[in-house]
Amino acid sequence: MENNPSNHLTTLEKSLPSLCYFDEEFYNKELLEIWSKNWIYVCHKSRLNKKLSYETISLGKQSIIVLRDSKENLRAYFNTCRHRGSILCEKGSGKLNSKALVCPYHQWSYHVDTGELLRIPSFSKMPDGFNKMNFSLFPVEIKEWRGCIFINLKNGVKWNKDSLFQRPPEAFKNFPIEDMIVSNVWEKTINCNWKSFWENFNECLHCPNIHPELTELVPMFTRRIINPQDLSGWVPKTRESDPKFSGGLKKGAETWSEDGLAQGCQIDSLSENDLLKGHVYASSWPSMFIGGYSDHVRIVRVTPTESEKVTITSEWLFEVETLKNENYNKENVISFACRVMEQDAKACESNQKGIHSSPYKNGVLMPEEYVIKKFHDWLRKQLKTTKI
Repeated sequence: MENNPSNHLTTLEKSLPSLCYFDEEFYNKELLEIWSKNWIYVCHKSRLNKKLSYETISLGKQSIIVLRDSKENLRAYFNTCRHRGSILCEKGSGKLNSKALVCPYHQWSYHVDTGELLRIPSFSKMPDGFNKMNFSLFPVEIKEWRGCIFINLKNGVKWNKDSLFQRPPEAFKNFPIEDMIVSNVWEKTINCNWKSFWENFNECLHCPNIHPELTELVPMFTRRIINPQDLSGWVPKTRESDPKFSGGLKKGAETWSEDGLAQGCQIDSLSENDLLKGHVYASSWPSMFIGGYSDHVRIVRVTPTESEKVTITSEWLFEVETLKNENYNKENVISFACRVMEQDAKACESNQKGIHSSPYKNGVLMPEEYVIKKFHDWLRKQLKTTKI
């Protein structure tokens, strides 16, 4: 069926110059223009479900504390003491002992609700002109979308949920994301530039040889495409259609798992059409994507560590009733996704090594890599340049 034209690229498009993936000056510009000005995903709210619980997140060399204050409101501050700059929370997550956030170095303390400086353990008289009100913690903008917590390092930036996602989240309208619980978190630092991870995620040319198990589960991936309409011969998705040409999971499969089974725990609020699709996605560049499946949701956070290192943090969300079900084995889901991400990591690291070759300056995008072209165009707009 040829009802819709393909999304494929029809003109020759170069990939980004190789220096964009390792040059320190370019990386620092990205940190300033992209990672410091966009809404960045931190975690699902269920990981901050108690008063005084906190998570820290690092964006390059910027460390941020995100916490639930004494009144259960979300707060975010730069993880920096106003005395001489020491880090405040050294652990990645935890629970504070009191309403006072105390610096581990010289013990300046701050109120978690306001960031105001409470106490300075000095026995000397304060110098003339010193005013505690001028030494509060540096606040960070924080918002929540359907249980997903985002921060923005730019002061006074406006929140616009309609522009938050580049790959829209409409497919998740029947998923109870805000009511689900994170049961497991997996983190890995990959030796590649953060953009390499996104490029890999946004194409499936690599799927048959890098992801044999995933390609068996999602037959359309044998055609190296991400949308069934991208090649001739596609057919509308029905219970009887061939998933190789209509998308969705293989016959008999219900979710992303080792055996493809949801173990009787499909999400009740999903429609017949949602279940037919098998898996749906939404992306918010530069920091996260969401995967929706019949029995769970997976949220993957992307954060830059260095010019050639990126940290991937994956959260698995389940309904409360699923987690209470003693017959449900969540490892069936988690181990499958971890294998896919490990395979992606290995491919991304190999790619990162190769782009250092002295003759290599640019690659070229294949027709199927149209989402990568959109990503590159977004990047150029963020950096206000057409020279890459």
